[in-house]
Amino acid sequence: MTQGSEAAETLKRTPLYDLHVELGAKMVPFAGYEMPVQYPLGVLKEHLHTRSKAGLFDVSHMGQAFVQGPDHATTAAALEALVPGEIAKLGLGRQRYTMLLNATGGILDDLMVTRSVSEADDGRLMLVVNAACKDADYAHMNAHLDGNVTLEPVEDRALVALQGPTAAAVMAKWCPQAADMGFMTASSAEFDGIDCHISRSGYTGEDGYEISIAADKVEQLARTLLSHDDVEAIGLGARDSLRLEAGLCLYGHDIDETTSPVEADLVWSMSKRRREEGGFPGADRIQGELRDGPSRLRVGIKPDGRAPAREGAEIVDGDGKTIGSITSGGFGPSAEGPVAMGYVESVHATPGSQIGLMVRGEARPARVVELPFVPHRYYRKSK
Repeated sequence: MTQGSEAAETLKRTPLYDLHVELGAKMVPFAGYEMPVQYPLGVLKEHLHTRSKAGLFDVSHMGQAFVQGPDHATTAAALEALVPGEIAKLGLGRQRYTMLLNATGGILDDLMVTRSVSEADDGRLMLVVNAACKDADYAHMNAHLDGNVTLEPVEDRALVALQGPTAAAVMAKWCPQAADMGFMTASSAEFDGIDCHISRSGYTGEDGYEISIAADKVEQLARTLLSHDDVEAIGLGARDSLRLEAGLCLYGHDIDETTSPVEADLVWSMSKRRREEGGFPGADRIQGELRDGPSRLRVGIKPDGRAPAREGAEIVDGDGKTIGSITSGGFGPSAEGPVAMGYVESVHATPGSQIGLMVRGEARPARVVELPFVPHRYYRKSK
């Protein structure tokens, strides 16, 4: 997601706007919407609550859409012409993270692609894209998808995320089948008698779910979840610190149209077949970076001391030469100190490398570290 200058435009509201206000949320402009940045609990406690129990996030501003073709092979091939992810081998009821690329291999957006668990939906893929990018994403896909594959934006559904170590137990109370789902799987389901679509996924590093539901039913679902003692409403502030600790990219900050998946350390999202065969925009650049190494890399950074590093801060080497910049930074409540991500010249990307962060003309000591800052706790079913 990205936040732009929105003072002059009319902000949209999600179907949960009235509930946010009722709960005492501080509302701010974000990606064209009025969104809750925090509730009376406060960002720090919201963050720690999500890490210890379960947090409920309104992500209805995100774009939901379907790509529809005559069969899965055709739809997957059309989408693979736009993204570097493995879509052809995406199984029933499976979900995958990938990126829309421009002609030079830069990232137009990152997105989730889901194949229905039902064979009756053959040829239909569900997409979730970032709020600030969705109009541009839809225009790009409409311009480049094959004629027999169409894009169908969904405007009448909301999306919420329930994240945290007790999320599965909470969901099981009203949707028993959710507890049996594995990480990055998805299914149609009923939540307390309400039809919805659930994936076991999220963007906090914790176990959890994203729930797509009819817009006129989402408040009922949210109130039901919030009635559980383990669940608190969580705003954008904690969502940002949670994803930063988890080493997850924020579009428009850590990735954008200038960064490639290789530079962004997202090669894990590309299968061996796609890396070798190419067939996606910017494949020459990306295959060259895979072969020879990129000139820069996204890395984790731990500043010494307690002062956080902020986005835009220059990164320097021991001689004071600029070698990169911070793209996300702040205090990590679970990491118990400042954490940051940024791009550095590849020669300085090895964990343990000593670097400096320029703050008011002074180079403050920091070091490159492995990501994530806190371990991921995704639920993976034993085989």
